[in-house]
Amino acid sequence: LCGAIIVEDPVPIETSAERVLVITDTTVDALGNISAVSAMERMMGREGELVLVNGQINPQFNARPGQRERWRIINACVARFLRLRLDGQQLQLLGIDVGGQQPEDVDDVLLAPGNRADLLVTMTQGDAVLRAFPYNRGSMAGMMGRGPGPRTPQDTTGGIALATLRVSGEPAALPTEIQVQERLGDLRSAPVAARRQLVMATGMGMGMGAGMMGFTIDGRGFDESRTDTTVAAGSVEEWTIVNDSPMDHPFHLHVWPMQVVEEDGRETGPARWRDVVNVPANGRVKVRVAFRDFGGRSVYHCHILDHEDLGMMGVIDVR
Repeated sequence: LCGAIIVEDPVPIETSAERVLVITDTTVDALGNISAVSAMERMMGREGELVLVNGQINPQFNARPGQRERWRIINACVARFLRLRLDGQQLQLLGIDVGGQQPEDVDDVLLAPGNRADLLVTMTQGDAVLRAFPYNRGSMAGMMGRGPGPRTPQDTTGGIALATLRVSGEPAALPTEIQVQERLGDLRSAPVAARRQLVMATGMGMGMGAGMMGFTIDGRGFDESRTDTTVAAGSVEEWTIVNDSPMDHPFHLHVWPMQVVEEDGRETGPARWRDVVNVPANGRVKVRVAFRDFGGRSVYHCHILDHEDLGMMGVIDVR
């Protein structure tokens, strides 16, 4: 049960069509009911056997050569990372989560759960398949394997066929040059009001039931009645998000986008804004956040939703 909200550009980008592709995965039984989820699957972060695009298995799209389409792709899976490829077609990335960057030619795009890709696809004659290739997001020490792989058909490339694009017919007129307006700027030269470190961790005996692993931020599981972080409205803060576990954790802050400034001690290039930032296993990411426009209580959490439900979430109050 999910949908998409589109925030339009201040200056529209000329395209022949726009497509919204919401990717989900699930596991159903022989009667079509959603299968029960085991404790092991919750601790790993479940990956469903069926991978769907807008609720369908491998839907088909049609286009003409030379057309430029805008594809807005949403990873709405509970825990599955999507390494997406559309071989044989020209892909340009306008942004992940927050658009507004100059088009960048790409061969593939990696989306953590909760990430959204804004892509331009310029059509080339022939058939192409949008595929999701495996991504190693780590595993919890001492746990069993992930269980059965996806039931969605896989081809000889090892990728999961998500959707098929058929390009044929008379060539279309060449599209006009793209005009992109940057939206959020760059916080690296902004005064920083506070620097914080948040540590995401896992371990046994963290208040969970017998045999269950605990999922925490700064050593504490989620408590809706507790405020974990208080921030001054209008300020800019720098957060270092540390992952002390052997599995990737995509970090999501509600309401306020994050500018990634450093990954595992390496400074990033042009300004990159995210709503979900993947923090690799035993890694760290540094972000800056401008707490503008909105105040009040909200949350931050791991966007592997099973891990969020198991406690990897905190409360923030901006005032």
